[in-house]
Amino acid sequence: MSDKKRIVYVLVSLLIIVVIGGVWLLQRPERYQNPIFGPTFADPSIIKGDDGYFYAYGTEDDWGDGHGPHLIPIIRSKDLIHWEFYRDAFTEKPVWKEGGGGLWAPDISRHQDGTYYLYYAFSVWGDPNPAIGVATATKPGGPFTDHGPLFTSESIGVDNSIDPQFFQDEDGKSYLFWGSFHGIYGIQLADDRLHTIGQKFQIADTSYEAPYIIKRDGFYYLFVSAGTCCDGENSTYHVKVGRSKSVKGPYKDQKGIPLLEGGGTVILAFNGEPGKNSKQFVGPGHNAIITDDQGNDWIIYHAINEDDPRLLNGATKRPLMIDRMIWKDGWPTVKNQEPSTDLTEGPDVK
Repeated sequence: MSDKKRIVYVLVSLLIIVVIGGVWLLQRPERYQNPIFGPTFADPSIIKGDDGYFYAYGTEDDWGDGHGPHLIPIIRSKDLIHWEFYRDAFTEKPVWKEGGGGLWAPDISRHQDGTYYLYYAFSVWGDPNPAIGVATATKPGGPFTDHGPLFTSESIGVDNSIDPQFFQDEDGKSYLFWGSFHGIYGIQLADDRLHTIGQKFQIADTSYEAPYIIKRDGFYYLFVSAGTCCDGENSTYHVKVGRSKSVKGPYKDQKGIPLLEGGGTVILAFNGEPGKNSKQFVGPGHNAIITDDQGNDWIIYHAINEDDPRLLNGATKRPLMIDRMIWKDGWPTVKNQEPSTDLTEGPDVK
């Protein structure tokens, strides 16, 4: 081979390598670093809309942006990493609850007819009769039409009835799960999803709140949060899980201990010592789960930056976080069982 041909061969080879490398880089998921949205976005729920955007919904908070309290803020993203504020679910706060309160812990779902259902808690701290309401919209970003209460704590017979999650089983039956440190309960919903039918049933004890259920490989997995959610840098929130062969339980942890008896396998927590660590984020919890285009599950949750734990009004600042769930031997976990802080490969979405 002549020197000229050799040079051409080397240049073409290098060009091929550069092109292949460029394609590989373009195909790789983008990297991210927690948190993925702030200043605060507590108790997140998430769904992929018909328009290709992911929509997330959070608890009412005053962000200090001059707009006052956001009445269930809605943010959206194309890649689960870069988020933008879209609008609030409500332009005016519902007035059906005696004594009023905040709109907390929304949960979003989509019916097969294209209707989006937003369940939410209506409460204040120490509320003697918090409630769960429901609103609907034809688009994931709203605007939402409120339908009033699904039930109150008094009418359902469960103290502190907040933190709803909608779940539809493979047989078509729909359920609403809820509860906050007075037992985690479920109840079947009518076909219109605006009313309950039958009797409630309990699936976890008074150690937990914020239930979130998914089904995978024949098991129902119940994710719950324990500890203190809103004590600034001293928050002890963390996520545990149990699983069951039935949506109604019994849910047991990896050691076989029922969640009705204090069980629960920790999958996401703060593993350092408050004030004496480099971990940065404390109190991770109140999760939702989304699956990317490659079938990888991602846990969406809030946590608290030890160095910046409060909003201007003194409330705990809880920015939005995301981490990949790892499945091993039929059980989920998160790397190191703690929030990631390093630059990390993100979800694979188109």
